[in-house]
Amino acid sequence: MTTDILPGGIPARTNLHQASGLPPASVRTVARRDFGWRVIYHPSTAPPNAESQAAVALCGLERRAPLRIVQQPRIDPFADPGARIFDIHCA
Repeated sequence: MTTDILPGGIPARTNLHQASGLPPASVRTVARRDFGWRVIYHPSTAPPNAESQAAVALCGLERRAPLRIVQQPRIDPFADPGARIFDIHCA
């Protein structure tokens, strides 16, 4: 275990995949970035409101509200076919 703290005051030992609120089979990556959060997931195995659900859950870890969700283009669409990338900016 680590005592490191991510930006926003989140313990580094937090299971971010689970904290996103998305089904485990759909989540590929959850990462804390300077602007907020970056999530890579498979929409085919996630609920229709997956992005907003993840935004509320992840911004909630920081006790902040979601500000906006920005879809990101896939640089290599063949790396993980069907996966989608989005960024969450918290208020």
